[in-house]
Amino acid sequence: MFETIKNQAYEANMLLYRYGVAPFTWGNASACDRETRVFAIKPSGVPYEELSPDKMVIVDFDGNKVEGALSPSSDTPTHAVLFSAFPKIGGVVHTHSLNAVVFAQAGLPIPAFGTTHADFCYGDVPCARALTEAEVKGEYEKNTGLVIVEHFRENKLDENAIPAVLVRSHGPFCWGKDAKTAAYNAAVLEIVAEMALKTCRLAPDAQEIPSFLLDKHYLRKHGKNAYYGQRQEHD
Repeated sequence: MFETIKNQAYEANMLLYRYGVAPFTWGNASACDRETRVFAIKPSGVPYEELSPDKMVIVDFDGNKVEGALSPSSDTPTHAVLFSAFPKIGGVVHTHSLNAVVFAQAGLPIPAFGTTHADFCYGDVPCARALTEAEVKGEYEKNTGLVIVEHFRENKLDENAIPAVLVRSHGPFCWGKDAKTAAYNAAVLEIVAEMALKTCRLAPDAQEIPSFLLDKHYLRKHGKNAYYGQRQEHD
């Protein structure tokens, strides 16, 4: 069962490995089936070169294992919270990519300095607060997801326009319409994080992209009036 999402999760995990944003076993990707309210996710601690679709673990939206011989990723409860809270996403990714983690460790958002960032994300990539001692000692991974959702809700952010977040002192989580898109977003996030870091070094007083240019670049690729890329012609 669940062969489609197992394959999607496997392919997304391998993309993380090929993109170089999840060295060693420092990352995981998942793919969900909203009809059955389950998702496939990488098994915990298994090297990427040893993965296969049949090793993906099936988990429900409450974080309970449904199918699989191996234990799911330790971050499974975070994925479960995000799938439950963000109804339009189909894939979630967590990595410890270098430059994104630098911003997370500094407790800073990744500023939208230019059009490369704007093509990917409608504004800064936010940094959510650090977890409290009680949250860490409690259901740590579930609370990580709850802190992400809290940040988006309290700041009235649109998770569909801002497909990534940093958790302070931890690292990035990304998502997308499917697992492949979530993995792509994780790779782009690392690129824009490196660009932002170098921009700050070269020009500490650099200004963020003006709103009219942010709008132009984001909306030409996203939304009902997007015109970037090839359109499908229908008879």
